[in-house]
Amino acid sequence: MEIDDEEAPPLLVTATADAAAPDTLIDDISLVKVPITIVTGYLGAGKTTLLNYILNERHGKKIAVILNEFGDSADIEKSLTVSKDGGQVEEWLDLANGCLCCTVKDTGVTAIESLMERRGAFDYVLLETTGLADPGNIAPLFWLDEGLGSSIYLDGIVTLVDAKNILKSLDEPPPESQHDASEEGHHGGPELTTAHLQISHADVVVINKSDLVSAKELEDVKQRIRAINALARIHVTSHGQVPQLEGVLLDLHAYDAVTKDELEFASKGHSHLDPTISTITIPLPPLPEQGLTALDTWLQSVLWEERLPEDITSSTPTKFEVHRTKGRIPLTDGTLKMIQGVREVFEILDSKDSTANSDAERQAALAQGGKVVLIGRGLVEEKFAGSLRNAVGA
Repeated sequence: MEIDDEEAPPLLVTATADAAAPDTLIDDISLVKVPITIVTGYLGAGKTTLLNYILNERHGKKIAVILNEFGDSADIEKSLTVSKDGGQVEEWLDLANGCLCCTVKDTGVTAIESLMERRGAFDYVLLETTGLADPGNIAPLFWLDEGLGSSIYLDGIVTLVDAKNILKSLDEPPPESQHDASEEGHHGGPELTTAHLQISHADVVVINKSDLVSAKELEDVKQRIRAINALARIHVTSHGQVPQLEGVLLDLHAYDAVTKDELEFASKGHSHLDPTISTITIPLPPLPEQGLTALDTWLQSVLWEERLPEDITSSTPTKFEVHRTKGRIPLTDGTLKMIQGVREVFEILDSKDSTANSDAERQAALAQGGKVVLIGRGLVEEKFAGSLRNAVGA
């Protein structure tokens, strides 16, 4: 939908009398990548309450919020909702606290492309998905996509859960509509609920409505979440009021670093609490360069083909699916590599602290070894660990 220039929010920059200044400012703006956080969560978890809280708070940030809902499932405050016969509708609201809001149905990516033409009016984007959305299908659009990736980068995925009802949502069978939609990617075992998918992809889980449960119930919810996704950071709140945005919703940097602390925590996961989706951790020794190449080949087989290498010719291959992949791998030359992956999309990059600064630090990195962490369904730790170690010759 075209938006007239006079309806678009003004760029929040100060022009000077110098005729060349506006062009310079526009060029500078075009070079700045804007971070985006995907906010997901099952129906009733409190996403809209949370975003309205952000839109009305005096936080000093210029945040663009895209509300993306589908059909009659839209659950957005009237002041932020536009609806015309259930069709695609897009409207921009310039809010008093410096935020920018867009409501759109069915075409969230189109809305973001339009939004990025107005860079300078904001310095952060929050995308609220429909309550039935699978974030694993959305995240790669902003992580490695060459089009949107030139102007925006994925900062992280935040999943809201309803403390009172999340355990019920995890345990109940998926609705018939979800069951039908999931058949193509079905690999046997328990049916995946939307709640499982949303938690498994999260970098941060916000447990909302904590005031409605007891301390014991809240601890049960935390344990269940950790059983599904041992990498995610957990924050507890009520009424969608997150007292600190940084590190909870904003500035997560979930895709530009892999810390040894988060991988250490993941190794203490509680997979026995929820067999539907679990986290497994595979320790590895420092690898030579050819070992890193073998690791890349193994990941291609697992993530692209959804087969362990030894099962390629088997008539009864192991059935599994991987939702998230992370890892830190030291090489025998002292450099450090990191692995990031969402579903079948992954990359192996140099870590920011890839080179040891002294012999002592190099020896410490080599002694510590590396780890690969996988989150998904049907992941038998012993089987995957044996397969990976055999592939890299460890």
